[in-house]
Amino acid sequence: MVRVKICGITDISSALAAAEAGADALGFVFAPSPRRITPSQACRICRELPPFISRVGVFVDAPLEEVRAVAEYCGLDAIQLHGSESPDYCRSLGRRVIKAFRVGDEIDPVELSGYPADAILLDTFVAGKKGGTGQPFDWQLAAGLKLSRPLILAGGLTPENVGRAVAIVQPYGVDVSSGVEKDGQPGKKDPDKIRRFIAAAKGL
Repeated sequence: MVRVKICGITDISSALAAAEAGADALGFVFAPSPRRITPSQACRICRELPPFISRVGVFVDAPLEEVRAVAEYCGLDAIQLHGSESPDYCRSLGRRVIKAFRVGDEIDPVELSGYPADAILLDTFVAGKKGGTGQPFDWQLAAGLKLSRPLILAGGLTPENVGRAVAIVQPYGVDVSSGVEKDGQPGKKDPDKIRRFIAAAKGL
């Protein structure tokens, strides 16, 4: 069954709604973004979560020591990198790493396989944005993609399209942020959209 990560969590009510709906992981954005959260805020939310929910921190080209410090402080289970971080950077973190790649007109499996990451995340390429685009890419580009590590699909996923995306790509997991938010309120999740998204992604 496909795993689901609800990203851009900014408050405890959204976190608990996602956990109750069956989310496998929650994402906390520590990079410049409308959904940015401070380490202390994230730590307070993490303390309220039930067991078996993975806590993922999202960073973009942050100093290595800063990422390590935040991960330790918040008790993060994994680190998701959306910038131009090098393979050596990934190796130096000492935690599970999800490396994001932005997809335009093609996917280079050699480039993806060359990163020492525990999972590869595919997001939509939009000039000037590194994640949180709210736009899907052509899923057929990722259909049948053979990688040596789990593939996570992101970019413009919603309760209405995630079932089709999963059927085409057959990923290990899916990652959603704006697709389960209240209209016009970045970071504020809609519990009903979360429930419908998870049900559609998992085929429930």
